[in-house]
Amino acid sequence: MSKQLFDDFPEVSAKQWKQKIQFDLKGADYNNTLIWNTIEDIDVKPFYHADDFSELPEISNTKASQWKICETIFVQDAEKSNLWAKNAIEHGAESINFKVPSDSISIESLLKDIRLDDISIQFDLQFLSTDFVNKLIASAPKSILFHNDIIGHLVKSGNWFNNFNHDFLQFINIFEVTHSFSVNASRYQNAGATMVQQLAYSLAHANEYLNSLNSTKSDAGNPSFKQPYTILFNVAIGSNYFFEIAKLRALRLLWNSLASQYGIPFDCQILATPTMRNKTLYDYNTNMLRTTTECMSAILGGANTISNLPYDSIYHKSNPFGERIARNQLLILKHESYFKVVDNPCDGAYYIESLTQQLAHKALLLFKNIEANGGFLKQLKEGTIQRKIRESAHKELHAFIHGHEVLVGTNKYPNPKDHMKDDLELYPFVKRKSRKTLIEPVIEYRLSEEIEKERLKKEQYDENKN
Repeated sequence: MSKQLFDDFPEVSAKQWKQKIQFDLKGADYNNTLIWNTIEDIDVKPFYHADDFSELPEISNTKASQWKICETIFVQDAEKSNLWAKNAIEHGAESINFKVPSDSISIESLLKDIRLDDISIQFDLQFLSTDFVNKLIASAPKSILFHNDIIGHLVKSGNWFNNFNHDFLQFINIFEVTHSFSVNASRYQNAGATMVQQLAYSLAHANEYLNSLNSTKSDAGNPSFKQPYTILFNVAIGSNYFFEIAKLRALRLLWNSLASQYGIPFDCQILATPTMRNKTLYDYNTNMLRTTTECMSAILGGANTISNLPYDSIYHKSNPFGERIARNQLLILKHESYFKVVDNPCDGAYYIESLTQQLAHKALLLFKNIEANGGFLKQLKEGTIQRKIRESAHKELHAFIHGHEVLVGTNKYPNPKDHMKDDLELYPFVKRKSRKTLIEPVIEYRLSEEIEKERLKKEQYDENKN
């Protein structure tokens, strides 16, 4: 049968659709009624059409069916963390992300009996040591990704590990043996940056490393990069479902464009984690609903590895139940919801394609502005980046306080019988400690913190009263 089914139906243009909608509105204004503007200054329309594109978007090359379920483990004791990792692998984890606070950790004990040929391992080192990295590569040369983000440490703490020259020398030495570097973009999202800012700051952040690497190669008389390298973006995913899908797609577009300017063959790897910004202390089970949709966005957006956030992570220490629930959410998405079947599920979705292009375009303009004004490190030193994030965070917080940004169980439909005072194993709020820093650090801050503090005070007052 050669005749196509849709040949029997006449094409309908975007103009015709809009005319029909305006007729159905019975005199109401189309723009004011159906078009809404986001904090990223993007106008979201009621429908999208092929006519919106001068040319249809190209097919993406992401492999959404190949994403890995990751377990993130903070390493305090190598043997206990090894047992935890093996248990996670036995119950469905396909990747392990070890957060290592000290170079005194035994690599042999940590990796004992882990199938390194089958399981991808990431090391998020909370210190800077070329010697430790060399030991790791000697133990497992083919299966490790490194988080070696010295600028990320500066953004978080306000200080270098040692100083600018020392840290970048160590960074170059580590890059020479790992052929990779990482950018922790999650802090921008968790601190309240808009998606455009997240993308632009991540790109400018990465560009500081590319400039450094390019200068080093040129100084050595070998300006060309021959072998494939890897960049690892650590990205936090929020609850704006379709926008978060588009954000990851835009990140790949922007990175490919930037890397091509340097002529560098880079494999872009994305580790996605649900954001902390919208997680709540009260009505904590809603955190599972939030992380589920956030993980779905990460999958559809093309993240390579996804590490879910336990529903109780803001107030409980790591525990088998919370970690198992978080892992099982990903297992259900992968094996029961068939989020492992289609490689490019969002290709051709005009809404997502339009969001992707708009986010990428706006982020590129902001990136160019940052570079024209001295680059990312210069703007961090001047406090410009921190100020812009703070302004965006205040707008979001204002929307939350006035009920435009809703967190169910916190600023809408709170349960007054929900008590948390006696369940806190961890301090769930921002810890403030005066210290001397080179720059103002970028502070992660949850939207619900002030409301939660007031509720905890009320719990204490009611208890004392009784």
